[in-house]
Amino acid sequence: MRLIVVVGARPNFIKIGPLLPALEKAGYDADIAHTGQHYDAIMSDVFFTDLEIPDPTWFLGVGSGTHAVQTGKAMIALEDLFVSERPDAVLVVGDVNSTLAGALAASKLSIPVVHLEAGLRSGDMSMPEEVNRLVADQLSAMHLTTCREADRNLMTEGVEHERIHFTGNIMAESVLQHLEKIANPSVCERFGLDLEGYILATIHRPENTDHPDRLAAIATAFRATDLPVLFPVHPRTRPLLADAGLVHSEADGVHLTDPVGYLDMLALQRYAATVVTDSGGMQEESCMVRTPCVTVRRNTERSITIEVGANRLVPADTSAIFAGIGEALDSSRTWEFPERWDTSVSERIVGALGSGIVPLSGCG
Repeated sequence: MRLIVVVGARPNFIKIGPLLPALEKAGYDADIAHTGQHYDAIMSDVFFTDLEIPDPTWFLGVGSGTHAVQTGKAMIALEDLFVSERPDAVLVVGDVNSTLAGALAASKLSIPVVHLEAGLRSGDMSMPEEVNRLVADQLSAMHLTTCREADRNLMTEGVEHERIHFTGNIMAESVLQHLEKIANPSVCERFGLDLEGYILATIHRPENTDHPDRLAAIATAFRATDLPVLFPVHPRTRPLLADAGLVHSEADGVHLTDPVGYLDMLALQRYAATVVTDSGGMQEESCMVRTPCVTVRRNTERSITIEVGANRLVPADTSAIFAGIGEALDSSRTWEFPERWDTSVSERIVGALGSGIVPLSGCG
């Protein structure tokens, strides 16, 4: 079977790290098409290096833009690629704009779509990722899910049971594969941080950054903590933080820094006292490195991390965030990992592909 694996952003790169060697070992001809949604070194190249992912066969150079522009440009480029290469199937990953573009372009050419990380739902249609997930799943011939809840979501939406394969979380496999590499806490020393003596923060979602009152509430909560806060900042977020009055300040105990690579970020999560984030991926990663997480959002599609006790969900309100941090600091790190969040996920994905992809009606 010949597969084209479509990726475009940081979360995608992490998820294909363990999968590509498993596909190669099983005899699949799998090539990477990188749309270029994330295109600079720190948001793209470093992940390929850290995860030892082969260079993409195709780099499409889509770049930044509005959701429509980015999705449209990626769809046009991917359509040309699929027409030229005629793969047996296209595998799309996660819920970014490149995921939607790959699913749309392939389905219109009657090429079966396999969705890795299918079925996750926040129930919030204001999230661009929720739109991407819903549409990609309706266009997919095979759904590879991370949890039982995702299976139920898909069946509720009319997806046939035979198309759903509960393979587990490939993100978890990636983290577990790299635990030895992040055992060295030198990255903490580089930032002058004591082990389990700091808070690691990432805030980048528009529901927080595009609302000055919410961003100000988050900033106030960070200043109020007794522990130093290390905050790797997405380039888009930095000027918005400045508008909210949050700048790099030793007096406030908040340390803003540029984004860091995958392995460094995992190590920072592992040795933090707690993680405060609005990132979906970091909710999962912190669960796997056994660091309690506080998620600052209205909702989350990773509710399984809350169920096992690794995560707590709070609104962008100063007192709620402060209380969430306190609860996280008081919690243990002894939760059980969710079912099938282990080192055999890629093997189960290969097994699912080996069972055969049944094209959608009319596409065979």
